[in-house]
Amino acid sequence: MKRLVLLFIVAVAVLSGLIEAGQRGFGPFVITNEAEQKLILQFGKVRKVTEPGLSLRIPLLEDVRTFERRLLYLNTEALPIQTKDEERIRVDNYVVWRIADPKSFLASFPTGNVSAESQIDKVVRADVREVIGQHTLSEVLKDKRSEIMTAISRASRADLVDDGVEIVDVRINRTELPPNAEMSVYARMKTERERLARKYRAEGNEQARRIHAEADREARVIVANANRESQILRGRGDARSARIYAEAYEGDSEFYRFSRSLEAYRKTIDEKTTLVLSPNSEFFRYLVDVRGEAAPPTPAASPEPPASPE
Repeated sequence: MKRLVLLFIVAVAVLSGLIEAGQRGFGPFVITNEAEQKLILQFGKVRKVTEPGLSLRIPLLEDVRTFERRLLYLNTEALPIQTKDEERIRVDNYVVWRIADPKSFLASFPTGNVSAESQIDKVVRADVREVIGQHTLSEVLKDKRSEIMTAISRASRADLVDDGVEIVDVRINRTELPPNAEMSVYARMKTERERLARKYRAEGNEQARRIHAEADREARVIVANANRESQILRGRGDARSARIYAEAYEGDSEFYRFSRSLEAYRKTIDEKTTLVLSPNSEFFRYLVDVRGEAAPPTPAASPEPPASPE
C-alpha cells in the first residue's frame, strides 16, 4: 500500500514537472489558454494547430510557436493625402486586427508580429490614400466619413486575407489641414456658406412673396364677398324699410308727412344754418300750421296807374 502511495506521489510530481515544463515550452505537454493559438512544428512544417487545453508533442523533435488569439491594435503615423478636390490633409488612423489563420500567418511572416505590423501598416496606408483620394474634403470630414472608413476596412481586409490576417476595423483618429492651407480652406468654406445663405434667403423671399400674394388674393376675395353680402343685406334692409314706410304712409299719411318733415328739419337746419325762404314755402308748412295746411297766398300789390302825360 505504501508503495502504491509512493508511486502515485512520484507520478503526480513528474506530471506536474512535465506540465510546468510544457508551460515554459519544454517537455511533451503543450498548454494552450483561451487567449492563445499555437502551432506544433516538426522540422519546420506545421503538424498541428492546438486548441485551448492540453496537447502533446515530441520533445526535441517538435517546436511550438505561439500567436495571439485576441484583437491587436496598431496605431500609424499621420499620412499626407490629397483629396478629390485637391486639398492636402494629414490623416491619422489606427487598425484593429487579429491573426485569423496562424498557418498562413507563419508562412507570410516568419519573424512574427513585427513584420506583420509593417505589412499591415503599408497595406492600410495605401488603401487609406486610395479611398480618401476619391472623395472631397467635405465628405472626408463629415458627409461620408463612416462610409469611407468602412470602404478602407473592406479593401484592407481583402488585401491581407491570404496572409492569415483579419482586419477588423480601420478608424480615422484625426484629419488635419496643413498650416499654410487652413486660411484658404476656411475662406473657401466661408464663401460657400455665404453662397448657400444667399440661396436660402432668395428662396425664402420668393416663398414669402408667394405667400403674401396668396394672402392678398384671399383677402380681396373675402372683402369682395363681404361687400357683395353687405350690399345684398343693405338692399334687403332698404327694401324692408321702404315697405315699412309705405305701410306707415298708407296707415296715416299725414303723420308720415309730419315725421318726414321733422326729420328734414333736423338734418337741414342747425345752429349755423341760415335759410332765406318765403313764409309760404312748402318746406315750412308744419312750422306755420301743425296740420300742414299751406298759408293763403299773399295778394299781390296792384300796380300803380301810369302817370298821365302832361
